[in-house]
Amino acid sequence: MPPPSRALLAQLSRAIGRESAQNEFRWMQHALAHPPNGIRPPVKTIEEMVARRVRGEPLQYILVRTATLTATRFRTALTPVPPGSQPFGPLHLLVRPPVLIPRPETEEWALRLADTVNPEASPGRPLKILDLCTGTGCIPLLLCHALPPGSVRAIGVDISEDAVQLAEENARLCGFSGSEGRSQEDKTAEAEKRNSFTPVLADLMHPAFVQRAGLKPPYDVITSNPPYIPKDQYDRLPSSVKDYEDVRALLGDPEGTASPPLVPETERQKGLSFYYRIAELVRHHGLLRPQGTLALEVGDGQAADVAEILERDAHVRDISVWKDLWNKDRVVLARP
Repeated sequence: MPPPSRALLAQLSRAIGRESAQNEFRWMQHALAHPPNGIRPPVKTIEEMVARRVRGEPLQYILVRTATLTATRFRTALTPVPPGSQPFGPLHLLVRPPVLIPRPETEEWALRLADTVNPEASPGRPLKILDLCTGTGCIPLLLCHALPPGSVRAIGVDISEDAVQLAEENARLCGFSGSEGRSQEDKTAEAEKRNSFTPVLADLMHPAFVQRAGLKPPYDVITSNPPYIPKDQYDRLPSSVKDYEDVRALLGDPEGTASPPLVPETERQKGLSFYYRIAELVRHHGLLRPQGTLALEVGDGQAADVAEILERDAHVRDISVWKDLWNKDRVVLARP
């Protein structure tokens, strides 16, 4: 290794550890040596890549990987900032700040959910899927990919304009967007043959959320990886998370936002506000179809509380908890 490279690797090792530095340095070199066709890399030198990583920027935001090759067909729809990408099951999704980077634990349960969803449960029509706090669109897009063509119509809602735009780009990248430029006749014929995902901008906590999001309940499957980190834990997160990923995608009890009225005062610092809101929507707005499935990702130690909220406030009875690959309670699954 040339002396300049050794010095950069040593600098990176001091920041993130030797083993991680060796792997990441190799990926950086590969990204520069093999840039995607038609997209200008966000950085031109290995020195700049290392400098950004040492400052704490997530690697996914720095690298431009092969997934963006497909996105060159939609360059006019992409933002001027070239994105990186993140594997999510068989998909490669575009990522960029401040949108939350999909995590492996979310990927694992989304794949498991895809195996349990039965499109034949809605004969004569596609499954209606609603993803709350959709971010990159990773969960509904994975379901669109895994389930038979023409069997899914998914909607993803997020409060962030950045997230909604990125989710739409990912829908186009994966071939599931319902808004590409075709004639109306072609759109109708195409829609019958493929799954589709539509991102929508709306605030889950707003009293008129269902109307503002244009939702048409009931839904066969509702999924969500909502913000669930309590404030005291958020304050201790590393700068690589807090400085780059939207606080609205992380903090479970957002400041400056009214908690749902059903949240007891003693519960408002536990990161549970969004679960109370989702339970309220399921019960009072008929979001979930009878025999439908509700799948909610939860944080460490929250599964029992969330299960209780759903049973008491959403009036669902068939509740189970899925553990992740690290043996932590990760998903509360519920059916009416």
